Amino acid sequence: MQEGTPGEFKEYRTALHWCNNRNMPVRTKIQRSSRAKSVRQSVTIPAPLIAEVRRVAKERNLTMSRALVSLAERGIQADLDAKEKLKAAYKRFMDEQKPGPRNEAGKELVRAVFGKDAIAEDTFQ
Repeated sequence: MQEGTPGEFKEYRTALHWCNNRNMPVRTKIQRSSRAKSVRQSVTIPAPLIAEVRRVAKERNLTMSRALVSLAERGIQADLDAKEKLKAAYKRFMDEQKPGPRNEAGKELVRAVFGKDAIAEDTFQ
């Protein structure tokens, strides 16, 4: 048979002719350049911590892996936020010239470094 209108049966001598005429479907790979590459990593997690991860996974209806990723992302973001807060407190302390506001900026800097309960408040003033 000869080539004719679309939908018409065509005769090919071999499977190679059929493949070369682009009739065979071709699988194409999906480009993953827009997403960061994932890495499989094995870790040992203490039992009390894994119990909390299971609780979070169940509450949020996530898999254990996704819950671990979510908690790790939140922890990294909290760490970055703490660093930014420390930088801002240090800058405020260094920029302040007057003794009263500088003292308050110094207390804020100490809290940023050592935590919110680092400075005992004087209750007898």
